[in-house]
Amino acid sequence: MTDTNRRTFLAGAALTAGAAVTLASNTAASAQSGGGGGASEPTAPAAAGYPKPPYPTDMQPWPGLASRMNPRPDHGETSYKGSGKLAGKKALITGGDSGIGRAAAIAYAREGADVAINYLPAEEPDAKEVVALIEAEGRKAVAIPGDLRSEEFCRSLISQAADQLGGLDILVNNAALQQTRPSIAEISSELFDDTMKTNVYAPFWLTKAALERMEAGAVIVNTSSEQAGNPSPEIMHYAMTRAAVLNFTKGLAKELAPRGIRVNAVAPGPFWTPLQVSGGATTEKLRTFGGDSPMGRAGQPAEIAALYVAAADPLLSYSTGQIFGSTGGNGQPA
Repeated sequence: MTDTNRRTFLAGAALTAGAAVTLASNTAASAQSGGGGGASEPTAPAAAGYPKPPYPTDMQPWPGLASRMNPRPDHGETSYKGSGKLAGKKALITGGDSGIGRAAAIAYAREGADVAINYLPAEEPDAKEVVALIEAEGRKAVAIPGDLRSEEFCRSLISQAADQLGGLDILVNNAALQQTRPSIAEISSELFDDTMKTNVYAPFWLTKAALERMEAGAVIVNTSSEQAGNPSPEIMHYAMTRAAVLNFTKGLAKELAPRGIRVNAVAPGPFWTPLQVSGGATTEKLRTFGGDSPMGRAGQPAEIAALYVAAADPLLSYSTGQIFGSTGGNGQPA
């Protein structure tokens, strides 16, 4: 069995064990590119076949599972083809079980990195699928569940990831909490605190701990949002945190440049992830989600994964303090 066929077989087996293939359009895209995982084949998700509004409004309890979404998101399971951009790197991705974090984890593994993912215990079913996909690429996968609202756990997470991976070259601060509320009067202090702890404190704590271990050449990648520059009123508390992440990215990049450590951010627009169906959007907004973007639909996680690779790519060694946007035509947040 050739390496290409082995990769195709293993990836297919991993998906069968976890859940059905995400979208029929992905299968078509894979077939068009030869169905293999060869490095010479381009990544070509079938964007023209992705779902458009109106979407089903099947809501889930927080934090939600990608494996139970309708339609199921495409994270690049059958479409992403790597080319060794991150060969030998050791990466930790928070929120790596589903959504954009899952797409980044798949891409990093196929680019040659060993990957640790963090997630909440309730997200274990999705996490098991990601672990299988990483291991299908012959890379080491480390699964570390836990709540990022705890500073003690954040420090432990960095320690566990670095010890089990044998180092830490890339930290992706991706996990986030988003819960919609109709007015500021209905944003409780508890929800506000949880949102700040998850979206601002945790990246701060994780980064501080990671920098104790990182050396020149390391990269920190933060997830922001188009909400940083154009906040929706019903998630203003979430939008505040995304703006904070942008400033954190730009300021930290200046501090760490002399150490040879880069800091970049990725700013997504409307993406089809469990964040939306588990309280991040109302049923009314979910039905038309992404419809007001020039693309006329929500993005699929597979469509942003390559930006997380670019943000950490050693070849882009002069790129730090940069914001990589993917908003479906809505422009950059800052």
